[in-house]
Amino acid sequence: MNENLELIVGDKPLSFRISPKKVQVFPKQSVERPTLSPREQMHAALHNPRDLNAPMFRAVTPDDRVCIVIDEQLPHLTELLAEVLRHLQLGGINLANVVLLVPPNSTQQPWADDLPDELADVHVEVHEPGNKEKLAYLATTQSGRRVYLNRTLVEAGFHLVLTGRKFDATFGYSGAEIAMFPTLSDDETREALAKTTAKTSAAVRAEAAEVTYLCGLPFFVQIIEGAGDSIAEVITGLPTSTALGIAALEELRRVRVEEEAELVIVSISGSAERITFLDLARAAYTASKLVQERGRIVLLCDAAPVFDAATEVLRRSEDPEEAKQLLRRSQHIDQYAARAWATATQRASLFLMSGYPEDVVEELFADTIEKPAEVQRLIDAARSVIIVRDAHKAAFGTSE
Repeated sequence: MNENLELIVGDKPLSFRISPKKVQVFPKQSVERPTLSPREQMHAALHNPRDLNAPMFRAVTPDDRVCIVIDEQLPHLTELLAEVLRHLQLGGINLANVVLLVPPNSTQQPWADDLPDELADVHVEVHEPGNKEKLAYLATTQSGRRVYLNRTLVEAGFHLVLTGRKFDATFGYSGAEIAMFPTLSDDETREALAKTTAKTSAAVRAEAAEVTYLCGLPFFVQIIEGAGDSIAEVITGLPTSTALGIAALEELRRVRVEEEAELVIVSISGSAERITFLDLARAAYTASKLVQERGRIVLLCDAAPVFDAATEVLRRSEDPEEAKQLLRRSQHIDQYAARAWATATQRASLFLMSGYPEDVVEELFADTIEKPAEVQRLIDAARSVIIVRDAHKAAFGTSE
C-alpha cells in the first residue's frame, strides 16, 4: 500500500506517493523543527555546558580580552552571536574587548552589521595566514610541528569557538577544533594539511585537539543543523565536549544502507541564499554512493548558486572525464565541488530541479526536472528507491 511522503524543497513542500516496500527514507524519522527559537536554544546551552557545572559566563573575568571564532555559514548567526555576547556581559566583559575572528575567505560580514546597537562595540578581524605580523608562535606539538596561529587568538584571555559541526571531505568533520587549527594557522601549515586524506584525517583532528589544549581550553559552541535553516541542537562546553558534537551529527545524518538503489532522490531545503554549489555537489556525491552504477539520481532544490572558477571549468568541458583532467592540470585550489559533481554524473544519470535555466543544467551534465510529476514517474518506474532529506548535510557509510 502506497503512502504519502512530503519533501521540503527550499521552503516549499512537495508530496509523493511511495511504496514502503521499495523505498528507504533518511533520516529515518523526519527531523522535527525545534520548539525553541535559536536565541532560546543558545541561552539554554550557555547556561548548561556539557562538561562544566556552571554557566559559561562564570569562566570569564571582567578584564579578559575575548576572541570569538565565527563560522559565517551558520543559520541565524546574528541571533546566535547576540545571545553569546549578552551572556559574556553577564560575566562583566566589556564588548570593546571582544574580537570576532573570521576565516581568510571572508569578504563581507553582514551578520555583524545586523547586531543590535547595544552590541555593536565588538571588532571584526579577518584572519590573514600570509601576514607574519598577524601570526604568533603558540607551541610545538608532540609530532614536532611548530604551530603559528592568529595573533589575536593566541593573545586573548578567553577563546570561544562558535561553529557548525558538519561532515567534511578533507578532515572528516568540520567545525570546533578544526575551526582553530589548521583554519587559523599560517599559509604553510594550511597548504600542507589541505592534502589530508581519509587515512590521515583522524591524525589531523587529534593534532587539532592538541592545539586547542595548548591554546588554553577554549569554550566550544557546536551547532547541529536540523531541517532547512533550523537548529537541531546546540552543544556547549570545553574541549571534551567536541566528541559530543560528532556523535550528535553521526546519529542525525549518517546514512547506512545494505544495497544500492536504482533511483536515489536527494533534497535540499532552507533559504536559497544560504545554498552554495558546494551544497549541491555534496548532495549529488552522497547520492552517487547510494545509487547503482548507471542508475538515476534526482536532486531537488530551488536555488541557483553562483559558480566558482573550478565549476566554470566543469561547464566548459565536453564530458565529466575531460572536466576532471582539466581540473587536475589547473591551479584552482578548491576543486572539491566540481570534482564531486563530475564523479556523481559519471556514476549515474543526474536529473536536477533548481533555479538554473535548462542550458546551464545541460552544461552540468544533467537533465532538467520541471515538475514533481516527473519525479513521481521515476519513483513509480524504479524497482528500488532511496530518499535522503537535506543530503548536503549527510554522509554515506561507516564513520571512522
